[in-house]
Amino acid sequence: MNPRELLLGSFKAAVAAADPLQIVPPHLPAPPKGRTLVIGAGKAAAAMALAVEQHWPANAPLEGTVITRYGHGLPTTRIKVVEAGHPLPDAAGETAAREILAAVKQLSEDDLLLALVSGGGSSLLSLPVDSITMTDLKAVTQALLHSGAAIQEINTVRKHLSTIQGGRLAAACAAPIHALIISDVTGDDPTHIASGPCAPDPTTYADALEILARHRCAVPPAVMQTLQRGLRGELGETPKPGDKIFARTENRVIATAQQSLQAAADFFEHNGVRAVVLGDSVTGEARDIAALHAALAREVKTRGLPWPAPLAIISGGECTVTVKGRGRGGRCAEFLLALTKELNGLAGVHALAADTDGIDGSEDNAGAIIAPDTQARATALKIDANARLADNDGYGFFAALDDLVITGPTRTNVNDYRVVLIGA
Repeated sequence: MNPRELLLGSFKAAVAAADPLQIVPPHLPAPPKGRTLVIGAGKAAAAMALAVEQHWPANAPLEGTVITRYGHGLPTTRIKVVEAGHPLPDAAGETAAREILAAVKQLSEDDLLLALVSGGGSSLLSLPVDSITMTDLKAVTQALLHSGAAIQEINTVRKHLSTIQGGRLAAACAAPIHALIISDVTGDDPTHIASGPCAPDPTTYADALEILARHRCAVPPAVMQTLQRGLRGELGETPKPGDKIFARTENRVIATAQQSLQAAADFFEHNGVRAVVLGDSVTGEARDIAALHAALAREVKTRGLPWPAPLAIISGGECTVTVKGRGRGGRCAEFLLALTKELNGLAGVHALAADTDGIDGSEDNAGAIIAPDTQARATALKIDANARLADNDGYGFFAALDDLVITGPTRTNVNDYRVVLIGA
């Protein structure tokens, strides 16, 4: 295989390792004495729901609703699929979340709540507290996304503005809860995945306020007033670890970024290329992560240290981008554009970065690919990489070079996948 085929093949292997149609069935519980209500939210929600339908006994009651991103739905027969806004929440998600909460409250101890949780659920399963509006929630979400805040920080704020996240869905349910979770966050803690609707929340209103202050987020007055009321004890906190409500809840993580990174490594090894997995927690500003990868690639290429070439260096974890420009960006495109600058045409080095959900940020691509001639081709087209990076326009840069990776929705999500391939 040529380098481009190797890179694309490895990404395909990473995504396949988190395919809901394959990974959900082994974890399904037995039907209960009463009803089974399926609820879910995230970019993998429709595929997870379809997997449940395909493997649930035909004579056992099954109903419910899951929410996924626009364009990520699938045809189902027993479980309703609703498409809604992501990364910014919208009215469609709010309406569906309200219906889900009402249905959950009707369950009895003889029933079962089967929760299908995946990345993206924080936006999709949005039901703001009464003191703020959906417009307010959109504004604070937008401010946090542009601030460079980590996803765990963003979710800490969102949990304290939600009537359903941060374990509050579990608190509303009298039935046993079996939550199947596809993780898109570093550490795979259920409290951070889709803002943990069925998981205990160790964070507080004070934490949420500190995050907004530290990242200098300008948010609507109603948001600040709500969080300050919570700080004063006027509003109930999210359920905490050790709360008895979680005695009837199992949060089971069934797919992780690390599993997908290892699947990609196995693909390279099978094709005769040594692979090193740096881990799924390589996080930080995309430009800083690019500098780290470039430095490592140069050492391998010029000194054969710490490993000899040919070599594939694989990493995962969600980069952040502090948005200052007006370009069409995406974390993966930003990483690769910065990597292009750092490598400066280093011979024999190719790279791919792509989001396993098939969407890099809010664009139509999963990510992009770079090669040793990327910088030269851009220069020939009079495209200034420095200017594009300053404008956060990685998408525009790679679109002009025809180097975008476009897969369409994969209907799963185990975060970003990055690989730097260094030839001998």
